[in-house]
Amino acid sequence: MTSSLEKKVKYYDDAYRAGRALITDKEFDKLERNLLRIAPQCDYFNNRKSLPLPSLPKDQISEFLEGLLPDTKLLIQPKIDGCAVAIKYENGKLEKAISRKGSDITQKIKTIKSIPREINIRSSFVVRGELFTAEEAPSYSQRIASGYLRSKDYQPNPKITFCAFQIINSNCNEYESLIYCRKLGFTIPEIVEANRTSQVETFRQAWKSGKLFSNWPTDGIVVKINSRKLQLLREKSYGTYPHSALAIKY
Repeated sequence: MTSSLEKKVKYYDDAYRAGRALITDKEFDKLERNLLRIAPQCDYFNNRKSLPLPSLPKDQISEFLEGLLPDTKLLIQPKIDGCAVAIKYENGKLEKAISRKGSDITQKIKTIKSIPREINIRSSFVVRGELFTAEEAPSYSQRIASGYLRSKDYQPNPKITFCAFQIINSNCNEYESLIYCRKLGFTIPEIVEANRTSQVETFRQAWKSGKLFSNWPTDGIVVKINSRKLQLLREKSYGTYPHSALAIKY
């Protein structure tokens, strides 16, 4: 039973990442939660933790907020529906880019105008972000970006852009890291600051009603702990899975 469910979840996940979603996000998340309940240590979850760009945990709002003080500073960002990538710079020059599953996509990334080929920093620098198309509906945005990365055509696609959402191993808090990315020439997501954990539900409802992040191809919102010190404490407590951020889709 578990093996069959795990194969089904992996099949649907691979199809989605290839730009051909076969079921709705809500249907997939239900299957994934069932698998997590039955077999949390199965290969699907263990392999996902080791991916260069692991997915954020989804929708477990009460679990995410558990243990946080009511006045913990949080950042609310659009959950952009695209393709996650990581880009590495050495001595200020774009050296390598990888996809969510670790494929080398450096030459493709170099064709995207919104990604700087050079930045004003001489140490090693790695940024994570999302490839997407701003003018398409969320599902189409992901499909177009995924299709471009898979294709053998290296002609630039003017519809595809990049949004940076994290500096790897930054010493700064989340807000400062994003502002630094912008200074280096990257596009960053829209940021809303929450001064209390109780505001998360307010922002979720604002997104659902189309009043928040309406200019982005979103399929949810992302809640991040702003404090770098608190992020590190959570990561140490929970392991490698990114428990300093949460994706909320419904």
